[in-house]
Amino acid sequence: MDYVAALFPPALMAVAFTALIVVMVKSQGGANKAKEDAAVDAALAESATSGQEPTTRGA
Repeated sequence: MDYVAALFPPALMAVAFTALIVVMVKSQGGANKAKEDAAVDAALAESATSGQEPTTRGA
């Protein structure tokens, strides 16, 4: 039974990770997609007119 105890945490993390990916994929697009795309386009246009390089946040 030690093998069950050893395999349970990785299996649980795999299930949780899969659920997280499913939620992320399902939350893409939808009603707010056009608004999000417009915000990104506006930010890129603003940085282009000010002569700055576009930056990514959190990377």
